[in-house]
Amino acid sequence: METSMVVGVDGSDSSLEAVDWAVDEAARHGLPLRLVYASLWERYEGGRPSFSTDRPAEEIMAEHIIASCAERARLRNPEVKVSGEVQPDDAVSALLREGHEACVLITGSRGRSELAGLLLGSVSLTVAARAECPVIVVRGSEQNRRGAFGRVVVGVGDSGKGSGAVGFALREAEARGCALEAVRAWRCPAHEHVDHSLLADDAARAHEERASADLTDALREAARDHPRVDVHRKPVEGPAHKVLLEASSDADLVVVGAPRRHSHLGLQLGRVAHTLLHHSECPVAVVPQRD
Repeated sequence: METSMVVGVDGSDSSLEAVDWAVDEAARHGLPLRLVYASLWERYEGGRPSFSTDRPAEEIMAEHIIASCAERARLRNPEVKVSGEVQPDDAVSALLREGHEACVLITGSRGRSELAGLLLGSVSLTVAARAECPVIVVRGSEQNRRGAFGRVVVGVGDSGKGSGAVGFALREAEARGCALEAVRAWRCPAHEHVDHSLLADDAARAHEERASADLTDALREAARDHPRVDVHRKPVEGPAHKVLLEASSDADLVVVGAPRRHSHLGLQLGRVAHTLLHHSECPVAVVPQRD
């Protein structure tokens, strides 16, 4: 089966923005786009008798949402191969199942109503925390979503971790023909703060140099595979979640890794990814990283 990008839809304005973004993303990578709408109408309304000519409203709505989103996608870019399916399941289960075969899952950030918005927000968060493939949540201002800044940002964590996020970010930057900014946040531990300004400066310089070395190590191998990407290494003082949140203001996409520990239950995101998914000013890609 051909690998595809999958976007979850529900007919809301946010999911339509996700469809538009996903069409452009699929075109950049030369991949087909699959639209998925999850509906449990059969569970709550029961199966339709074979002799009945009446169709449940939810069934009609589900088919209309998929058809209208598919038409919207084809009008945006007729060259992108688009397919759609209504799945009789809850949204989280449907999207996680799709993630076994998809190269990336794409979702919006809000639902059809205030209550639905809360539920869909929960769906996006859960999918980003549990999917086996990268998940992109389309959020932020219109100029960030349409790629007005020509910049992809990737957060680089501890040495030896997050190589998946770095590789994903490099591929995104190459597909977009834009620069990649690799950010490594650093901080002086509280016990290293001293009164003597010279010693304080030396300590800060040492931490900054270590962060710079971590960036070099993280990018060394991956960057060789993408020689056309203009990579900027940027060590920044401050908490990682705040540093990347600030970087998102003039970025087209921010990429972070998220832990996946087989022995742990619940959401596996980490503070940085969790903060960005809620507050980033541009779309966020969460890339799973295994222990």
